[in-house]
Amino acid sequence: MDFQVKSFKELTVDELYAILQLRSEVFVVEQDCVYQDIDYKDQKALHVLGFKNDKLIAYTRIFKPGDYFKNSSIGRVVVTKDERKYGYGHEVMKVSIKAIKDYFSVTTITISAQKYLTKFYETHQFTQVGEEYLEDGIPHIRMDRK
Repeated sequence: MDFQVKSFKELTVDELYAILQLRSEVFVVEQDCVYQDIDYKDQKALHVLGFKNDKLIAYTRIFKPGDYFKNSSIGRVVVTKDERKYGYGHEVMKVSIKAIKDYFSVTTITISAQKYLTKFYETHQFTQVGEEYLEDGIPHIRMDRK
């Protein structure tokens, strides 16, 4: 797995297209959720891209403190359905956590996690904060990592 971290301006047109296609494939089609994915936050984010055989199969976007939450954050965590069984979700999270430390010099991270993935994020030292809430009709929970 080849991981790259890029700013919005560093993304090629093909990379941006692959990101948007993957996010749409999973968050809109697979999860049957109509929502505004293109939210003008991509321009502020750093993008963590995971390639396997030159195909984008894993992705997150990360933010410095204050750009999304008070703390730094990770969002749009996604792995293509056919590749989830190989642990690439854990790999992209590890790379994203390290990128936050390397690029932003902080370690406290906040995420808005889909509730059914709570245990997955707990394996990366995230803990639940507050009550469950709906985001785009899907149960979510705020989680923090110190």
